[in-house]
Order: sequence, then C-alpha cells, then structure tokens
Amino acid sequence: MIKTFTHEKLLRYVYNELPAKEHQEVEQALAHDADLAATCADLLLAQRALNGVRRSPSQRTTDAILQYSRTFLKAG
Repeated sequence: MIKTFTHEKLLRYVYNELPAKEHQEVEQALAHDADLAATCADLLLAQRALNGVRRSPSQRTTDAILQYSRTFLKAG
C-alpha cells in the first residue's frame, strides 16, 4: 500500500512532534520512497540552517528602537 504524507506531517516528523505510530509510518515510507526521503532530507537541511539563524536583533537595531521610543517621551 502506498501512503502519501503531507508537507505538515513531514515537518512534524523532522521536529519529532508525531505520535510514535505515525513516526514509525513515516520512517517506513522513507525507507521505501526515495523521493520522500529526498524531500525529508531537504527539510532536515533547512531545519539545521534555521537553527543557526540569529534570534536576537543586533545592538545597532536595539539602539535605534530605543532612540526612536525616546522621541515619544520628549513629545509628551
């Protein structure tokens, strides 16, 4: 039986958010479907790239926001 998986389910697999039964179903499908495995590999690469992205603003950006907010204190 060929089973198809949504992009959402693959993402949930990559982030280990699937129940055990569904996780096993995806793993079995990956073992038998090269296209699905390639798609999953792409998602894993994207996940690693995104995990390395800076999650906080630069000091310059923070300073600019604070400076802008001070204009409201002076205006009031």
